[in-house]
Amino acid sequence: MPPLPKEHRVFVVDDEDVIASTLAMILRFQGGFNARSFNSPVEALNAALTDPPDLLISDVVMPVLTGIELAVQMQALCPHCKVMLFSGHASTAEMLEPARLSGISFELLSKPVHPGVLLARILQLTDSAPPPPPTWTAQGLEA
Repeated sequence: MPPLPKEHRVFVVDDEDVIASTLAMILRFQGGFNARSFNSPVEALNAALTDPPDLLISDVVMPVLTGIELAVQMQALCPHCKVMLFSGHASTAEMLEPARLSGISFELLSKPVHPGVLLARILQLTDSAPPPPPTWTAQGLEA
């Protein structure tokens, strides 16, 4: 059996609880990631002080801090942290422009994001192999 890949820590941040918790659950169960959900960008930054993530997935339009501001601050705290942003607002690309002009670039996905597309992109970003599919044996389903 090949060695298991490193378990990547992923922070999912969205001010809509159902989105953050659902995405984190999908990442845990379908991708094998150590995913945590946050409804507040400030809570995610505080958590990063003691448990820095390998990947930040964040909505862009949120109160207090935008996802872009969160991403910039997260990368200052955790330089190795990769960032993926998602948004359902058409104006988000314009919001990214000041960051791009300062040499910072983030991947942006449009909401709604199909979980399979999100998981595939995350696996590419984290250089993880996808989990092997379950196989059937004479005794039943094998993990």
